Amino acid sequence: MELRKEYFYLWFGFGVSKLGSWIYLIALNLTVWHLTESPAAVAGIYIIGPIARILCSFFAGSIVDRSNKRTILIFSDLSRAGIVCLMPLLTDIWLIYCFIFLANIAVCFSNPSSTYMITKLVQPNDRLRFNSINAMLGSGSFMIGPALSGVIIAFSSTSTAMWINSCMLLFSACMMYLLPNVQGEMTKLLKTITPAVIRDDFYVVWKFIREKKAILYFFVLYSTALMICYSLDSQEMSFLKDFHKVSDTAYGIIVGLTGIGAIVGGFMAAKYVKKLSLISYIGAGFSLTLVCYFVFYFSSNLILAIASFILLGLFMAFSNAGYATFYQHTIPTEIMGRFGSTLGLIESVMQILLTLLIGFLAELYSIQLITSLFAFIGVLIACFVYVYLIRNSLLFVQEELQ
Repeated sequence: MELRKEYFYLWFGFGVSKLGSWIYLIALNLTVWHLTESPAAVAGIYIIGPIARILCSFFAGSIVDRSNKRTILIFSDLSRAGIVCLMPLLTDIWLIYCFIFLANIAVCFSNPSSTYMITKLVQPNDRLRFNSINAMLGSGSFMIGPALSGVIIAFSSTSTAMWINSCMLLFSACMMYLLPNVQGEMTKLLKTITPAVIRDDFYVVWKFIREKKAILYFFVLYSTALMICYSLDSQEMSFLKDFHKVSDTAYGIIVGLTGIGAIVGGFMAAKYVKKLSLISYIGAGFSLTLVCYFVFYFSSNLILAIASFILLGLFMAFSNAGYATFYQHTIPTEIMGRFGSTLGLIESVMQILLTLLIGFLAELYSIQLITSLFAFIGVLIACFVYVYLIRNSLLFVQEELQ
């Protein structure tokens, strides 16, 4: 892989942003927990994001596809930095939810923009290795972030952790500024984005995916299992604190241990690009990730739960790198924003329904019983995705990479 300066700008920008996000997420979880001491209130954090994505999905993709992606990334980082900086000053749970909502609106615009920039700036033959390294950096953030957050909170406060995240977002904005401009600036967007245009944009996405039935079924299956994972994440802290009785600092360290396996997994994913097929990266990586979710929630032993966390990070690195590469090679850049928003709309609806269902059932029954049951369902779907990939031979993407 030929290393270019743009690759480093992307890695540093995204990596530091992800690190700050993990520091922020742990601090936010603990802030809401101490305010309410309610698993349902903590689960609400994970519902706000999907609600924001649902509302933005109707128009975000149309704006992104007609906008300068670099400008969107810079503005998104700056706006989130301001929001996170103010959040420690809030003491009302509903006002905190409002700020979380605003931060997630910015994410709705930055995610498809970052995918577009990677697709444009990274050479096709470099994408799987680039995504593997990017996943490794994200995994390192996953390990260091929660642990660092636990240390910061132990010696200072959750407020300090959030302010550090704000500074990291400013650094990310600087990295995005250094990227080359691959488009013209957006012009007269408010006049061009109308309900009729939005309706036509959804039709464009539907027409594309309808002609690619194999890809359509893949995204449906993969997204369903993925949303089960995201919904289970909303019960992660409650499960560790209620079932295993861990402390705040121990919780941050335990979550951070996942990054040990994730860093190793990211390194291995980058190393074996030429030896493993894209199907193995996506199918096997995703299936084993779901197995680790199941073992984590099913285990009554904390040591086994921690071990499954470490392995979860390892397999997740392969899965994320494979999925990102598949997405970049199969979705045309001219509709990437609209496709991402449409897919995000569907995923967000699923995540809200599943999060509410799991949270409600966890209140009625044992949290371990419900989370284990849904994790097992996720395992079955992920295994079917693997078999489906093999049967439909989605190797044409792998051929492009060689």
